[in-house]
Amino acid sequence: MLADPEPNTITRPYRGLSVQEADVPLTAAGIGRLLRGREIYRRTAFLVLRNGGQSALVAVRPQDPGPLFSPVAEMRLLSGPESTAWIEEPDADVGNATSLAAVALTSAAAARGGVLAYVVQGRFEHVNFIWRPEPLAVLVTEVIPPYPPKLLAMAEQVVRYDEDLPPVDLTLDAVDVHDLVAAHPAPHYLLPCRGSGMPAGQEVSFLDTHPPYHPDWLLVGCERSRQFHQHFYGTQPERVDLCPKARTAGPPGVRVLTKCCLLERGIEVRGHTAVVPWGANLDEVRAALRALCGLPAATPVSDVTPVTAGPPVSRGPAASPVR
Repeated sequence: MLADPEPNTITRPYRGLSVQEADVPLTAAGIGRLLRGREIYRRTAFLVLRNGGQSALVAVRPQDPGPLFSPVAEMRLLSGPESTAWIEEPDADVGNATSLAAVALTSAAAARGGVLAYVVQGRFEHVNFIWRPEPLAVLVTEVIPPYPPKLLAMAEQVVRYDEDLPPVDLTLDAVDVHDLVAAHPAPHYLLPCRGSGMPAGQEVSFLDTHPPYHPDWLLVGCERSRQFHQHFYGTQPERVDLCPKARTAGPPGVRVLTKCCLLERGIEVRGHTAVVPWGANLDEVRAALRALCGLPAATPVSDVTPVTAGPPVSRGPAASPVR
């Protein structure tokens, strides 16, 4: 028996959804009469039936998934007109669950309540649906400045292109250098680099420039900065830790994406926290987000069909030059 979809279900790929006009009542009985014995495409898993301004979402199964078309073997009305919303949003990427959830949850239909299936017509007039959207909250713990912080920007980029991800709600949990400096008065500050956003001056030095030693400075930096200081000057400085990984953020069970410069490559996942290197690439950020969402690492495309070049195409006699 066809079951109700899990929350956040979308059609992947969205060719598995067929949108059809129907001149029958959008009830279980009316749709049953319409689809009984009707052929569907072998990849079709869901139908959106439209009658006037009303829509219904139906799950279907072909009798035989081998032939190109096969009669409907099983169907189930998932949501009728009272719980199905049709939304037109030309900028929506309907292959992306986060995009679909954002459109759904900011729609007038969501404000009214009672909707189970949000059917979105988006870019290129393509259509997909999302069932009971419940975005997964992910805190991105990162140092600012700069703003926007790099890790947040990279996570947003991954969420936009990885179509396997469920809807994700990214929220910045900022470790603000300016706040740390203000909370720890000192005659002189030593910061890891100019990327901290603090202007150089009489009271600020940057560790990456190997400045002359000041015995009274306060290092606002992480464990790696402490190691650099030990190597450069042979001493242990007074220090305020700004490592995002060392920060306790959010209630238990909240997913956290953060970074640490002690991790030089790959990712580290412990419970609901995923850590990437300070100089992470998009593949590492993608792997971390997928781990937080319970997905395996992305695999390369394996179904590659080589095309053998045929004989050259005859283009006829060469054209005479124009004189």
